[in-house]
Amino acid sequence: MNIDHALENKAINAIRFLSADGVQQANSGHPGLPMGAAAIAYTLWTRHLKFNPKNPNWFDRDRFVLSGGHGSMLLYSLLYLTGFDLSLDDLKNFRQVGSKTPGHPEYGLTPGVETTTGPLGQGFANGVGMAIAEAHLAAEFNKPDLKIVDHYTYAIVTDGDLMEGVASEAASLAGHLRLGKLIYFYDDNHISIDGSTDLAFTEDRGKRFEAYHWQVLYVEDGNDVEAIDQAIKKAKADPRPSLIICRTHIGFGLPTLQDTADAHGKPPGDEELNAAKEKMGWPTEPRFYVPDDVLAFYRQAVDNGADFENNWNNTVEEFKSKNPLLGKEFERRINGLLPEKWEDQLPVFPADKKGMGSRVASGKVLNALANDLPELMGGSADLTPSNNTWIKGGHDFQADSPDGRYIRFGVREHAMGAILNGLAVHQGVMPYGASFLVFTDYARPAIRLSALMGLPVKWIFTHDSIGLGEDGPTHQPIEHLASLRAIPNLIDIRPADANEVTEAWRVAVLSKNKPVLMALSRQNLPTFNRDEFNSASGLSKGAYILKDYGSGMPKLILLATGSEVELIVAAAQKLADDGVNVRVVSMPSWSLFEAQDQSYRDSVLPPEIKNRVAVEAAASLGWHKWVGQGKIIAIDRFGESGPYEEVYEELGLTVDTIYKAARELID
Repeated sequence: MNIDHALENKAINAIRFLSADGVQQANSGHPGLPMGAAAIAYTLWTRHLKFNPKNPNWFDRDRFVLSGGHGSMLLYSLLYLTGFDLSLDDLKNFRQVGSKTPGHPEYGLTPGVETTTGPLGQGFANGVGMAIAEAHLAAEFNKPDLKIVDHYTYAIVTDGDLMEGVASEAASLAGHLRLGKLIYFYDDNHISIDGSTDLAFTEDRGKRFEAYHWQVLYVEDGNDVEAIDQAIKKAKADPRPSLIICRTHIGFGLPTLQDTADAHGKPPGDEELNAAKEKMGWPTEPRFYVPDDVLAFYRQAVDNGADFENNWNNTVEEFKSKNPLLGKEFERRINGLLPEKWEDQLPVFPADKKGMGSRVASGKVLNALANDLPELMGGSADLTPSNNTWIKGGHDFQADSPDGRYIRFGVREHAMGAILNGLAVHQGVMPYGASFLVFTDYARPAIRLSALMGLPVKWIFTHDSIGLGEDGPTHQPIEHLASLRAIPNLIDIRPADANEVTEAWRVAVLSKNKPVLMALSRQNLPTFNRDEFNSASGLSKGAYILKDYGSGMPKLILLATGSEVELIVAAAQKLADDGVNVRVVSMPSWSLFEAQDQSYRDSVLPPEIKNRVAVEAAASLGWHKWVGQGKIIAIDRFGESGPYEEVYEELGLTVDTIYKAARELID
């Protein structure tokens, strides 16, 4: 391979100075990472990365994740240079309102951005999810002579990424799973915001990753393109995930800021930036300068990308001709289409006063769906029997069985969540993950990002209240529902009986641009007689009239979610026995209800009916929106350890308490 080293040097400096110019113009941002890691990015993007700039979503592309999302100008510079739909004006508009170049990369906003990164460690774990998806789909569809799923996941990770616990969790799992197509570059510049990494980060990172069963490679000079190239080749040849530790210099080229914490997160200033350009033979004017030969060199990616995709399309056509049914299924999967009649096997549960835990009902629905949705893939954070998430007749996704679709995440809630997000952005699978509701505390950053990215992840959280009983306040969620309901774009569902669980799963499967979170009970809940109570299909609207007691306009509305609906039904019967007209409203999803038009909301909760009582075994925060000056029976303290019936009694969530509160309103 004949390489013009002068052109190569200019091409690397183009990345550096486009990035620095963007930060300087915005008077905000992080020049250090792009300037220090430019040679790594150049080597990967020009010698190894398989992508098509004119079709950023081409399925068999390699995935590139900038886990240190604060260095976003590095990625934006690469996207512009290689011909994605990102202009020089977009780079000049860095960090401005409404731009395609926000401060941290955002999935769905900027063409070529594979996942939203910035909260450190998230991108690291997202990449693990992408690699799992690739390995699984390759095992499902590839034939020895025809590989239609064959791509790598690369990332640039930072000191901050490796310090975060989520990265440790994800790295441990990735090594166990031997995800050989996962290749990460560690931008080892010895600097964090506070100063030298000697202040707080002194373990041997290489040995740590060797202990995780990764291949660890070292590049002593992070500007040595040939050494980086050789390391990538070695990484590709090894069946383990690889960490390439590149010794870099933050803010490379800045005369006084290189190798200092000041290079991390603030503009270099005109004088410093111009001095760097002069030192490296780069014109100081105009800003955002790209030599014609450099741009022409990078733009070869457009033709190369078209060839990559055309060759793949030809392979897919040959695959389909030899394997027509499998080829049709592959196209359905990667396009995110649901099979015909997928809803036919959804269970309808008969009335049952004893009923079942909604977690049990969820397991039954999940298994009914799994028969018709082979893309359904996920697992539990080491709580499979408790979460009821096992797919019967299936098998685990493991290093020696990548065709399996059940993932043993281990006790790694945060990594599980971020990996699910990686599975979702990869496409071709329908990810779900489970734990106890109280442990959303450990997974919340990933839940938030699934909502921010609009990813259709299915979150299953069981043991949703004080109803879990004896494990006590450490495991009894109180404030969690309120916290989760505050996340924009997240669909929260707390079903009241088994048939509401079926409808919750229907909503989850149909959701294309929002994650769905189900809060499910440990204890049994009665399955309502739907000849007596309205259909559970009302769940899709968030809240619905379960039953009106008496004739004429109700004098009182009782509202509840989940396990407390049983209580308000019993209280309503007592009030009806007193001759009071009462409406019982099951309100499993605040977010779905808020999405309905005003006329529907008013039909369920008529504004003129002021007497309202809301009941939930969780914090009262937020319920005032639905009850106004009415009463809220909730829990604004931590729980108790004991049999769940006694805990409910102790904390005042009883039929008598609800009845008395209602009488006080109407008397």
